[in-house]
Amino acid sequence: MKETASAKAKAIAANIRKLREYRDYTQDYLAAKLAISQNAYSKIELGYSRITLERLFIISAVLEVNPADLISTETDKLINLINF
Repeated sequence: MKETASAKAKAIAANIRKLREYRDYTQDYLAAKLAISQNAYSKIELGYSRITLERLFIISAVLEVNPADLISTETDKLINLINF
């Protein structure tokens, strides 16, 4: 069960990174929006830090997506978001 949760956390981190790159935002930009350092933000994208719901909502707002889309492990949803 712990391995599954870890894999899902890494998938969420990857979704955040992919959407950030698609929007052409830097890690510094998102870090500033979250009021954290770039290093702390990098750890979110790498899956080293646990993300709070509050941060998830802020990230989703900055990336202009629904929070549920960020936590989806269905790659088709992410591809559809990027193609719009």
